Amino acid sequence: MKDYYEILGVERNATEKDIKSAFYKLAHKYHPDKGGDEKKFKEINEAYQVLSDKEKRAQYDQFGRVFEGAGAGPQGGPGFEGFDFRNFGFGQDSGSSFNFEFGDLGEVFEEIFGGGAGFRARQRRDFKRGKDIQIDIEVPLEEILTEKEKEIVLDKYVVCSRCSGKGAEPGSKVNECFSCRGTGQVQQMKRTFFGTITQSVICPECKGQGFRPEKLCNVCRGEGRIKEREKIKITIPVGVDTNQVIKVKGKGEAGKRGGIAGDLYLRLVVKEHPLFQRKGDDLYSNVSISFSQAALGGEIEVLTPEGKKILLKVPEGTESGKVFRISKKGVPHFGGYGRGNLYIELKIKTPKKLSRKQKELLEKLKEEGI
Repeated sequence: MKDYYEILGVERNATEKDIKSAFYKLAHKYHPDKGGDEKKFKEINEAYQVLSDKEKRAQYDQFGRVFEGAGAGPQGGPGFEGFDFRNFGFGQDSGSSFNFEFGDLGEVFEEIFGGGAGFRARQRRDFKRGKDIQIDIEVPLEEILTEKEKEIVLDKYVVCSRCSGKGAEPGSKVNECFSCRGTGQVQQMKRTFFGTITQSVICPECKGQGFRPEKLCNVCRGEGRIKEREKIKITIPVGVDTNQVIKVKGKGEAGKRGGIAGDLYLRLVVKEHPLFQRKGDDLYSNVSISFSQAALGGEIEVLTPEGKKILLKVPEGTESGKVFRISKKGVPHFGGYGRGNLYIELKIKTPKKLSRKQKELLEKLKEEGI
């Protein structure tokens, strides 16, 4: 049995504020749109729905579960949880029983008997739905410092402009499908452990439409969509990181004959920068200075990720490897609230070639013990 407190990482005496805070933190981390684990996200959401509700939480604390008609079948009668199918002659030889969770058994019966009207509608919808598209997009570090709009080009299925996705030649008649008689479904025989069952499936002739054009569209040949290049504008949020995923609803491939379009998933890859190394939302950079600058101190120019130069004060006697922090000059936090820091590590540069005068001066410094 799932431990909702453990899932959210809170104590059993946690306050509502603690639970909400833990949920927001985990939801931000595991949200599928940000590249997180969808299964884990659903589990977190399930735990929050129970623990954030006083009545549900009280039931859960007392009984280890929440009773919302969970033990009831479709008509409010006894449920199928832990149901022993030996009473129906199954598992008698081995002495074992079929212990189905109600949700799992519901899916089995839905698959066998064809489900209700809602299930059949979902079948038709999913049968015609366009595919999702997943692509990687490289973005330079400079482009994640502010929200950016980009234009990408995709070769994909789009709605046929001639028939507007209907699959029929404009002006032609649309007739009832002779196979399914307009229902969009046909009956299919299927063997199961219950015996031979008649099951409703999507009509293969009309693809669940219930009708067939008298004349197919000359462009898409009845598909309702064609392959074409499409320009899509997308927005890159501020502060994104590599492997974060952006979902653009309805920008995947067009569905068949008016079916809903799939979604577009963009996995972001932030390019490595020649000057800055990113760690979380902080940036690190190395800057070389001369021995005299390190010894005498002064001001040096350093570059920010926006490409601007700012002055950094170097104290006298600075050693090589000294790190300076410049607040709020790193990467903005995802969502735009706050910003990381920029860390500058100074490296004392040793010259490889010296002029005669430089050598003479260094010899004098050497005599002085420097």
